[in-house]
Amino acid sequence: MSRVYPFDDAATARAVIGTDGTLVEWNEGARRLLGHPADAVLGRPATELLADAGTPVPPTGSRWAGTVGLRHRDGRTVPVWLLAHHRPAHDEHPGDWLVVTPLIGTDPPAGDDPLTEAGLIQSPCPVAVYDDRLRLRRMNEAMAGVVGLPEARVRGLRLAEIGGRPQSEELEENMLRVLNSGRPLDVQTFMRAGGEDRAHAWLASMAPVRDPAGRVRGVCLAAHDITDNHRARQRLQLLNEASVRIGTTLDVTRTAQELADVCVPALADFVTIDLLDPQEYGGEPPARITAPVRLRRAAHQSVLPDLPEVVVPPGTAEEYPALSPQADSLTAGRTIIAALSAGDMDQWLTWHPERGERVRRFGIHSSMSVPIQARGLTLGVAVLIRHRRPDPFTADDVLLAEEITARAAVCIDNARRYSRERETALALQRSLLPRSLPRTAALDASSRYLPAARAGVGGDWFDVIPLSGMRVAMVVGDVVGHGIQASATMGRLRTAVRTLADIDLAPDELLTHLDDLVLRLSEDAGADGSPGEVGATCLYAVYDPVSRRCSLARAGHPPPVLLRPGGRPQLLDLPAGPPLGLGGLPFESTEVDLPEGTVLALYTDGLVQCRERDLDASRELLFRALGQDAASLDEACDYVLHALLPGGAAPDDVALLLARTRGLPASQVATWDIPADPALVAPIRKQVVDQLDAWSLSEATFTAELVVSELVTNAIRYGARPIRLRLIHDETTLICEVSDTSHTAPHLRRAKTFDEGGRGLLLVAQLTQRWGSRHTPEGKTIWAELPLYEEDQ
Repeated sequence: MSRVYPFDDAATARAVIGTDGTLVEWNEGARRLLGHPADAVLGRPATELLADAGTPVPPTGSRWAGTVGLRHRDGRTVPVWLLAHHRPAHDEHPGDWLVVTPLIGTDPPAGDDPLTEAGLIQSPCPVAVYDDRLRLRRMNEAMAGVVGLPEARVRGLRLAEIGGRPQSEELEENMLRVLNSGRPLDVQTFMRAGGEDRAHAWLASMAPVRDPAGRVRGVCLAAHDITDNHRARQRLQLLNEASVRIGTTLDVTRTAQELADVCVPALADFVTIDLLDPQEYGGEPPARITAPVRLRRAAHQSVLPDLPEVVVPPGTAEEYPALSPQADSLTAGRTIIAALSAGDMDQWLTWHPERGERVRRFGIHSSMSVPIQARGLTLGVAVLIRHRRPDPFTADDVLLAEEITARAAVCIDNARRYSRERETALALQRSLLPRSLPRTAALDASSRYLPAARAGVGGDWFDVIPLSGMRVAMVVGDVVGHGIQASATMGRLRTAVRTLADIDLAPDELLTHLDDLVLRLSEDAGADGSPGEVGATCLYAVYDPVSRRCSLARAGHPPPVLLRPGGRPQLLDLPAGPPLGLGGLPFESTEVDLPEGTVLALYTDGLVQCRERDLDASRELLFRALGQDAASLDEACDYVLHALLPGGAAPDDVALLLARTRGLPASQVATWDIPADPALVAPIRKQVVDQLDAWSLSEATFTAELVVSELVTNAIRYGARPIRLRLIHDETTLICEVSDTSHTAPHLRRAKTFDEGGRGLLLVAQLTQRWGSRHTPEGKTIWAELPLYEEDQ
């Protein structure tokens, strides 16, 4: 059965005085004390009740206590001890003064009173006993020291009347629970005791007081100052928060901002983070710092909106002289506290008037400069400033700031090292990837490369390689892993692909040789103790604009997407093949016809693999993007990246190569079957001259005659029938090709002075832009390229 709220309003004389000095509340206890009914005094000046006009109404300060003479209704003067609390304005209630004095319980309790027996007057712990109406019956000297008033003056008042604060009312409500339930209760609160300037953390232990019959007759309240424990928990909580909030990314500026955010308002009202610029010291922070020190503002934070204390904007570098807190802390290598009242900032503020103006405007009174140090290097300095909080920095604050800064310093150093390695890897990647794609008669091409947003630069690459006979090779590959090692491996594989492409290997043969190379790289990596094996995937394609056929093979790589003119994008059905580095497994080539204007999309798996969607959904997005009406391949690349990577960042690096095929018309190709008779070379030369005249390429006739004569003569002498001559030209190049069924490749040799032969291929090499041979399923082809126009000098 719950107890009725035991407050007797008439047991305390209570009045409320407004800020203008008029009475706004008057209870029954006040009427009993002075005889004036409420309607006679409410709205009238409180000074009319004073027998001595010299007493200020309302009083000053936050609390006032004293004895004053008050006018009774019958005209006599009544000396009354009053306790007045100033209650500041909150919500919609204006500020006022609560004035109280006890009417009952002012006499000492009887000796056999159980409340008296529970007093614990000699206890060093503050103890107070309240009766069943929750009015103070007794308190010891320790509690009187906490309250700031003697027991005789407050005996008979409720806790809310003694404390006069919202926390006092909350404690009183909990005391009522103890009174009703008969069970003890511990309550933590943070409040300022009577007469103190700073709030403390308190543990209020409440227990019921029982008589010999076991009936609850009151509540005993013991107060324990747990400020030190409270602050220790706050420090641990702040350190835990710092470990969670600082270092969420490998970005130096973001990490510095996280450090500033954690320190405000827990430790300071304004925080600045300034870092050394490693580029000014050859890429690494210096081992020893001397003043003046040049620092760059990385981050700052304030308890005030819009950060009005800021003098240096983010990203700006400033030089700090020896008299500045920043330079003093960095050169000393330790935390330095400066107080305005002690004159520690005078020289610095005189040297920098703008900062001096901020100090005066916001009332900055102390600062703490903490070096940001990690792994034996000094990275910068954090400056913590207080202006709203009145208390200066303490030794505990220094320890806490150094602990948080040390954790942040490791994160900043990790981010700095990662950024440096990422920039190095990006530079290496850019140097290894083609800066521009070659212009060829076989196709138009456009590409994109995006490094991974978090993992960094990887081993994705692409290339377009001109081949003989107007053909062109396209390659896209992906090395497993990220970082400089992956980029270096990518560079070796790209070089190998170019070398193998130069000898005109078929796609499946090229991948076989590349597989052997990756195996050797894995063995080398294991030999020097490097972790893991080298692995890669690759797609290699060769397109011939004369036949308009494309030969492709892949090694564990995503299949390409084809978009034929007027059709829909579709995956090319191409055997997957094993990834490079497994060894001993075959690769298979596929040939497809590609009408002129076909778009071929080659890409790495970073483009289509995503946690938010499955592979089929990504491919559908790719199909839609490729199906859009783009004005150019560059625009088509942008469509694809926007569709699959709308934020512009990918979890893995991405390489994309789009190519639109061209076809050489039959009118630009001429073919002759060559009889195996050296005497018939002259008629062949005549036919070549006639064909060049028909193509309006007479200026190339002399050189073409010599090259055709040498190549055809060599084929007749050393080759095998059938022998075929083919001429191909575009706007800039004339290509002469002679094919036969012999697999013996020609080679240059040094002819002696009196030799009658041996100079033919040397002459071809001198007269042509480039020449070479390639093996075919039927034999070999010797080819030579002649420029049709002289290059500008």
